[in-house]
Amino acid sequence: MSADLPSVLFVCVHNAGRSQMAAAFLTHLARGRVEVRSAGSQPADAVNPVVVEAMSEVGIDIAAEVPKVLTVDAVQASDVVITMGCGDACPIFPGRRYLDWQLDDPAGRELAAVRSVRDDIERRVRDLLPTLVERSQPRPT
Repeated sequence: MSADLPSVLFVCVHNAGRSQMAAAFLTHLARGRVEVRSAGSQPADAVNPVVVEAMSEVGIDIAAEVPKVLTVDAVQASDVVITMGCGDACPIFPGRRYLDWQLDDPAGRELAAVRSVRDDIERRVRDLLPTLVERSQPRPT
């Protein structure tokens, strides 16, 4: 990935639901204009299958994604770190923008409830994207 691209890290506990959906939406909507990562403070063994199904309903396939462990390197390499219920597990570094999105955990929920979380995440990612892309555009001289 290019050092000129803004980078975003989505973090939740298991990296099996919320952060996977957010990363997938940003990857899809940014079309290569943003470097996207996701991780979990205690990653699960697999992405929640109900989350995979909910995302497939909107044309985004995350079936091949694998939960990843949160590392200090991932945080340091990111311009924006968005937490989703990971508490104090995310290290704080100067110069990063931190946001905390209060979202219901889709773990153990039925598809209808996961759809609601998915739609909330999509709205937040759509609101976030212009703030990222504007920062990465060259300034007119």
